[in-house]
Amino acid sequence: MDDRPRNLKAMLSEAKDTSELMVDLGYAALFFGDADMADEVLDLEDKLNELVHEMRAVCVLAARSPRDADHMSGVLHLVGAIERMGNAAVDIAKIVTHKLGIPPALVNDLAAAHEVSHRVRVREGSAVVGRSLDELELPAETGMRVVAIRRSKDWIADPDDDEVLRANDVLITRGAAEGIAELRELTGAPAWHVAASGDTTALTDLDRAVDVLVEMKNVSEAAVALAYSALLFKDAGLAAEVVSLEDRLDEMQEHVEVWVLRSAAETIDPSPLRGLLHLSAAAEELGNAAQQMVWLIEAGEELHPVLAAALGDSDDVVVKFPVAAGSALAGTTVRAGQLGDDTGFHLLALRRGGRSTMRPRGVVALEAGDELIAYGPWEGRDDLAEQCGYRLVDDEDTGEIELIPLRA
Repeated sequence: MDDRPRNLKAMLSEAKDTSELMVDLGYAALFFGDADMADEVLDLEDKLNELVHEMRAVCVLAARSPRDADHMSGVLHLVGAIERMGNAAVDIAKIVTHKLGIPPALVNDLAAAHEVSHRVRVREGSAVVGRSLDELELPAETGMRVVAIRRSKDWIADPDDDEVLRANDVLITRGAAEGIAELRELTGAPAWHVAASGDTTALTDLDRAVDVLVEMKNVSEAAVALAYSALLFKDAGLAAEVVSLEDRLDEMQEHVEVWVLRSAAETIDPSPLRGLLHLSAAAEELGNAAQQMVWLIEAGEELHPVLAAALGDSDDVVVKFPVAAGSALAGTTVRAGQLGDDTGFHLLALRRGGRSTMRPRGVVALEAGDELIAYGPWEGRDDLAEQCGYRLVDDEDTGEIELIPLRA
């Protein structure tokens, strides 16, 4: 393989990570009402646009034959979907920068989403000061990953693993809400509680719209994660589930529009409700981007090897592990989707007896023979594989992974 495919792989991986970071920061800006964070999303848009342009140029130059062109069309298809994700993130950020208005009830309810954004300041003398993100392994230890750092007046978006934390750094994190308490303890921050929304009488007619918007956030993020999984594993079942989720998003967006417009008729100044419509459109667009990705699987297109290589080399990775008899996970329960002890992985899908359960909620009992599809930090893969009863071995030549049973 020459330099060009390796460069394309790196750009695809970086574009995927950048688009996901934009979505993370967009929702965080909305949650915290932070215009500076929203501006950071717009800055990342410039970076993503440059990557998209370069990737398209590489694909055109690489198409030396009809077969090459057919392969590269699939890469271009994914590039277009990633670009749509970035555009949706910008639309979320503009709710803040354009002051379109979001009811406080929605901001509070976002704290109950499957994955939440959190902001915490590093205190002097805390356990994280002077230590690198790689050393701390926060995704595995707390289930929360650092998506950005505010240091004085500067922003560090998508910090590298060797970034050393300093006192008074403000960390923007994302992950399971259950990890917030441990994260705050490590950073020396006081206990945190969701703020009460106060008198919500005026929002009574919007309750359903607000609840559905939170669900749209969850569903759209699940659709994107499952779409990447479908591409990585060439799995038609996961692709079909993505299409089903996108259909749900369409229906939910229609409900939100009706409820918001009905509420606007009863409000003296309906302008603060505009943000709800923009947010529902952005979540639906994320679902469209996910559906665009899995079209390649539905149409039976032959996927270029660079796609799997790039998707398996990003910050958050997707794995498919069976649960071995006698393993640490066999016979255990999963709460809030968090898998294993300190792995940082979350359950996307559970396959048992030929049937699949997508994004299972609540408490899930695992059994030997189950197949887990999960996403999480690269550094947690080995731990999760071990808890499933396997040793993970990477094939440096093909990029494939092999699972070696721990018990003969």
